[in-house]
Amino acid sequence: MSETFDAGILDGNAMTAEGTLADRLYEAALVPELWTETCERLAREARSDTATIFTVDTRGNHRYVTTPNIAEGFAQFVQSEHRLNNIRPLRAMERFPFSFARDIDLLSREEFEKDAIRRDFIIPGGMEWEAGWAFQEPTGHIIVITLMRANGRDHFSTDELARLDLLKPDLARAAYISSRLAFNEARSMTETLSILGLPAAVIGDDGQAIAMNREMEALSPRIRTGAGDRLVLEAPGANALLDEAILRYTAEAVPVVQSVPLMSRDAAPALILHLLPVRRAARDIFSRSMAILAVTAVGRVGPPDMRVLCGLFDLTPAEARVARGIAMAQTPETTAAALGISLETARSHLKRIMQKTGTSRQAELVLLLSGLSAPTFGGGAGGGEELP
Repeated sequence: MSETFDAGILDGNAMTAEGTLADRLYEAALVPELWTETCERLAREARSDTATIFTVDTRGNHRYVTTPNIAEGFAQFVQSEHRLNNIRPLRAMERFPFSFARDIDLLSREEFEKDAIRRDFIIPGGMEWEAGWAFQEPTGHIIVITLMRANGRDHFSTDELARLDLLKPDLARAAYISSRLAFNEARSMTETLSILGLPAAVIGDDGQAIAMNREMEALSPRIRTGAGDRLVLEAPGANALLDEAILRYTAEAVPVVQSVPLMSRDAAPALILHLLPVRRAARDIFSRSMAILAVTAVGRVGPPDMRVLCGLFDLTPAEARVARGIAMAQTPETTAAALGISLETARSHLKRIMQKTGTSRQAELVLLLSGLSAPTFGGGAGGGEELP
């Protein structure tokens, strides 16, 4: 005999029970920490053993929330190559764009029997049957809601899928709300940096510019948006450094270079681009992870300010002292003597400085750092007390 939903959903009071779950969906859209509890609630009301909501971006990356009983298996799945060969979401959108569907409705008998995901993850997790719905939300990500029942239980019935379909509008709206909140947050970030006089853009997890303030737009064509709203720099070398930093950021790794120099050209000053990660709540599956790209102009006069060196390039105080000496046209030998350190130590510091600033030659480093003074709110460059 087929399993059914709770009586409250099957009888005339269905909207009360459905509305309660819908309310929780909207709460989770605003408070990401509620998504796991929402999955548990969904599983209970669907008489399912699991419930998972996940998003897939254009590069195949998955973000998800799930009931705890399948969390370990799903974590393994999203790290495996199987995630890239999962035909279920696209086939569901093609064949059942407006309704929940079962795995046996999406896969042929031969596909079902030979399915690697079923073999390696679903069955080892004690599950047997799967039903779900997939759709695309405004940012282009595919969103999938999937439910599974354990081995020995009946599959989801047609009536039960119809009951699940009643949730589709609320699921889609919750995703849309969360997505729009992310875009609003991006705009707020760039507007805040405008107050400080900093050109800035917000980079999404696909490497595209989600939002950009007027100060950043004014830097075109030195910094502009190209195909797919990706940022493009006028200097190929700097552009490659920025692409690498964004790629490592979107892979949730620490970029080797987080500050990228853009050398001066004609009367335009040298610029330094700083990629600053913005870590979103781990369970905020509908919103994009983001980074802020802020731009500062290099000063024209005077030795570099120690605090600026440390802050912009994440230099240690010892590295900043060496960088300051090099910027003042000192050799590693004279810098080592002036600081009372060994030549080997000075060269070791210099190597790390060049890695952090993205420079490959000492002349480039001198050009980049010379005149890098403490910023002031008046827009000019000023001095400042040195670090001890």
